[in-house]
Amino acid sequence: MLLGTLLVLLLGGAAPACAHSALRGTDPEDGSVVPRAPRHITLTFTESVGLLDDSFRVFGPDRRRVPTGEAAHADGRSDTARVRLTGKLAQGTYAVAWRVVSADSHPVSGAFTFSVGKRSATTVPIDTGPAEDPLTDGLHDLARYLAYLAAALLVGTAAFASLCRPAGTAPLRRPLVAAWWTLLGATAALLLLRAPYETGAGPLAAFDPGALGRTLSSRPGLALLARLVILLLIAALLVRRSGERDHHRPLVRAAGTVLAVGLALTWAVAEHASAGIQVPQAMASSVLHLLATGVWLGGLVALLLTLRGGPVDDLAAVVPRFSRVAFASVAVLAVTGLYQSWRGLGSLSALTGTPYGRLLLVKVAAVCVLLLAAERSRRWTARIAAPAAAGASVASTAGAAPPARVPQPAGVSTSRAGAADPGPAHTVASPSGTGPADPGTAHSDGDPGPGRSGPLDRSGPEVGSGPDVRSGGPDGDAGSGARRADRFADRSGTDGGADAGSGPDARRRGLRRSVLVEVAVAAVVLAITTVLTGTLPGRAEAEAARQAPAGALPPTAQVTVPFDTGTDTVTGRGTVQVTLDPARVGDNGVQAVVYGSDTGLVVVPEVRITFSLPSRELGPIDAELTDQGGYWGTNAVNLPLPGTWTMKTTVRVSDVDQVTEEKRVRIVP
Repeated sequence: MLLGTLLVLLLGGAAPACAHSALRGTDPEDGSVVPRAPRHITLTFTESVGLLDDSFRVFGPDRRRVPTGEAAHADGRSDTARVRLTGKLAQGTYAVAWRVVSADSHPVSGAFTFSVGKRSATTVPIDTGPAEDPLTDGLHDLARYLAYLAAALLVGTAAFASLCRPAGTAPLRRPLVAAWWTLLGATAALLLLRAPYETGAGPLAAFDPGALGRTLSSRPGLALLARLVILLLIAALLVRRSGERDHHRPLVRAAGTVLAVGLALTWAVAEHASAGIQVPQAMASSVLHLLATGVWLGGLVALLLTLRGGPVDDLAAVVPRFSRVAFASVAVLAVTGLYQSWRGLGSLSALTGTPYGRLLLVKVAAVCVLLLAAERSRRWTARIAAPAAAGASVASTAGAAPPARVPQPAGVSTSRAGAADPGPAHTVASPSGTGPADPGTAHSDGDPGPGRSGPLDRSGPEVGSGPDVRSGGPDGDAGSGARRADRFADRSGTDGGADAGSGPDARRRGLRRSVLVEVAVAAVVLAITTVLTGTLPGRAEAEAARQAPAGALPPTAQVTVPFDTGTDTVTGRGTVQVTLDPARVGDNGVQAVVYGSDTGLVVVPEVRITFSLPSRELGPIDAELTDQGGYWGTNAVNLPLPGTWTMKTTVRVSDVDQVTEEKRVRIVP
């Protein structure tokens, strides 16, 4: 019921699209000249977007901000953004800066231009809104990393205690509580920083009640709220579990699994999995990937703490259990990671041709290092598990009924008796036949003792074939069996590379060092993952590149042409700033602004510009500039071929004084 409610709240109305929004089109079109002022400005995106209070900023030819209405979705479509222009627009070029929040919770911004009647003489500076605040971004990224780290530790520690069943869970309580508090604090910080992160404001904007209210009504805000609720339920479960008995464990384990899935969903619904192709499959894959990461990497920390403070006899059972759990987790990570990589990249070329792909390669390399460390840990695990297997053989043999004691005639040596009787217990009757011989006297002369073969005698039973006489009874005890199993493992070695004579403490230290390396590399992997989730996927980048120019001005060529007519006047020497828009094949607009020697605007009788393409013997093409009242310009210069054109600019400052200068401009297809 909890998971169903979470999915309804967070996924309701979500449409499959491309992670990270791309601007599909604008109305008016980018770089267009419209005959009359539009009433609305409409943007269309490749996916659903969230709107901000300041999603649109419109600037007029005079560089002043144009009043607008409130941003909204056009015709109720979540993949659009529209704003109404409330004032009267004069002739000239207008710049529109926009900022929205994509479906995967990342803010996206850009700008474009359009002109009413005719283009302005000069380019209007584009203000895309407040720049990304470095402090806000840094705090937000830190909170995201801590949230990943704490979630992995919380899930992994709980899974380790439930699946590996260590005898003592006291060493795991402190990291479990620390992970819960860290995740709670990081989630609260992300909730407060959400508004300034979206708007590009400073951290102090987090305490604006209005901004916080808008965050709580957005999908990322709802996901963070759901995470806080799940954390409270997890706390209640952990408190209850501390007082539960064994017969309640299946129910507690099922409840913990449901809460862990819900916790992973709060990430999946607000990041790359929530937008793009195959959204349901991506959501399921993301949840499995996050849970497997937590079980493996968080379990490593729990194992490390168990190796430090847990009982030695318990490790022989706990370590192999975690080895099996870790293997299953790595298998899940491999499958889900491969699917998510394909979904995010879209093509093999994106693996090296996009920042997302290159960062993914870095993560794969770090995971390979982690797997090498895990392989080393597996070898130590096999060495620790060998005594357990030998101890099991001891226990199975000890469980058999011991044969009856066979009294030996006086004078028979105890070593020969041991050779004659291969049974599990070799109790030799005293010469008087009244009781067993004293084990202490049997060792007084260096003889191995009753029922124990000497170093060179292989006719007696092997170590571990029966109960230890020293245990105080015919069945021995578990401790003596484990000790003899350790001696057996020390003598035989395991994995082909075990050091002879290495005791349980040495094996424990070796595994602890290996796991410590895994934990350190795992922290690096989580840091790379944090950066990766905030990077534009390669598939989305390719789709954005296929759309019309988004978030930037249309291509233009600006050329400064210095001139000097040789006259000692303000207009006799200066520069001409020529703007060619859009500097592409076809019709282009040309604006020429003349500056005098004092760098101020000057009025001259004539400015003439021609274009030639020497490589194709084309031209000259006269731009036929006309005086536009302060500058010279035209909107109808047709340049039919791409290439490097020669632009000749002639400036006439009087009836007899003029000069011609040449510059090269690049025209693209």
